[in-house]
Amino acid sequence: MNLKNRLRIQSSHFQANHKEPNIAKTLSNQIIPWVPLKAKNYIAVFIGTDRSTGDALGPLAGTYFKAMNPRNMHVYGTIHEPIHAVNLKESLDNIYQNHDKPYLIAIDACLGKTSSVGSIIVENKPLKPGLALNKQLPRVGNMNITGVVNVSGFMEHTVLQNTRLSLVMDMAGEIAEILKQVDNQLTYSLHTHTQPADDII
Repeated sequence: MNLKNRLRIQSSHFQANHKEPNIAKTLSNQIIPWVPLKAKNYIAVFIGTDRSTGDALGPLAGTYFKAMNPRNMHVYGTIHEPIHAVNLKESLDNIYQNHDKPYLIAIDACLGKTSSVGSIIVENKPLKPGLALNKQLPRVGNMNITGVVNVSGFMEHTVLQNTRLSLVMDMAGEIAEILKQVDNQLTYSLHTHTQPADDII
């Protein structure tokens, strides 16, 4: 069975294991049609903390992606400057104050079924951070990318603390590559195409 058959597809939800060949190209191709060319600023918001192995997925991916020097996306949330539950609202307020008409892509870790561990999920809707730990946090972004780092259902905080670092690093690298390919496509599209002015929600 090839990747096309293994990719779980809904109208605005795509999921595949991070070890699948060409996953970065496959998932970036799903994301690109969602991203409006009329946005004045593109923002990648990586959520998580370096104090928990599983929850470090976002900051690690942010660190990797920032090192790639994206041309079109501003990066918020790295290992050295993480965005987490405590400073999330302040960070979002700062983004909206400093960037006119931004389009936000939110990136975070999540927990799921055993069969889904290692999967990267892209969704064309805002992220609801903190669900695994039952935290009430503001929704983030216009679309989101999440990585299933471990199993949900029991002692979620401990599960996140005991997640394999190797898995988190591998998934973070793939997420950074997905965003790099989206950024590359934006560079091409912004110079060669125009797009109808649909409102950003």
